Amino acid sequence: MRLLLAAVLALGAHLASALPAAAQPAPPEAPRYRLYTREGAPAALADLEAALAEARIVLVGEQHDDPVAHELELLLLQTLHAQRSAPRGRRRAPNLALSLEMFERDVQPVLNEYLAGLITEPHFLAAARPWGNYATDYRPLVEYAREHGLPVIAANAPRRYVNLVSRRGRAALTDLPAEARLWLPPLPYAAPSAAYRARWEGLMGGMSAHADTAAAAPAMPPEASARMLDAQGLWDASMAYAAARYLRNNRSGAVLHLAGAFHVERGSGIADHLRRYAPRARVLAVVIRPADLAAAFPPELRGLADFIFLTDAALPRSYAAP
Repeated sequence: MRLLLAAVLALGAHLASALPAAAQPAPPEAPRYRLYTREGAPAALADLEAALAEARIVLVGEQHDDPVAHELELLLLQTLHAQRSAPRGRRRAPNLALSLEMFERDVQPVLNEYLAGLITEPHFLAAARPWGNYATDYRPLVEYAREHGLPVIAANAPRRYVNLVSRRGRAALTDLPAEARLWLPPLPYAAPSAAYRARWEGLMGGMSAHADTAAAAPAMPPEASARMLDAQGLWDASMAYAAARYLRNNRSGAVLHLAGAFHVERGSGIADHLRRYAPRARVLAVVIRPADLAAAFPPELRGLADFIFLTDAALPRSYAAP
């Protein structure tokens, strides 16, 4: 059964099909998204569904305040769950995990307690440091996993250790006690790839160019810029290692990982580290970007990911995450 297609139909006015308009009846409302291949050709949801079935790790890059992106992520989770729900032999161990940038690795025990029904949701939220948009954007995903017995991976490096790298450099992580290093990827984690460094420098240069005080602000010292890039890399390495660790412990399993689009785009970031931690795992990248759906596919987005969702940029944004 094509669960993703069925879910889209059930949502009716909320989501419209990604097929070209000429191939389907006119929707009751304007489409809220369109789906494209890596090359920018229109794609059908069935194409994406077939690719999902072949992947061990599905990386989804989102804009954190995009409400349609979060709806699509839930549909992806439901589809992967349906694809992987058939019993394997006599045992029916969970073989799909939801992995989230939105929780830091040191809250994994709290998350596990909540998923197991041992603690209440208010206690979970008080201890797990959820993002400000958790209730509207990520709670539906966690609750779906909880209802169906799927593990949820708190995948991100604790923010305090990312801050440590930005202030003192990556070598400072070795000064942490052993119990603290349990929440980090193996040290030393890999340096950023050339492609990732180029994207980072382009992002930082673009931010400076659009800052009101950019002309008067002093340039960031090279060593400070390098520390910031290493701090960004710690996020990527932590998320990749968390997914790879799950696959090592679940040989037939798969992971759906959600993160900010920069961590996923152009086959670098998290993917760079996955090539070290899980070199044999088939990775599928999906990026979701707000855009003008009435316009043609932007050529600069070609190659962004294996599949690219463009969502209606005119829709109201949800709460911006930290």
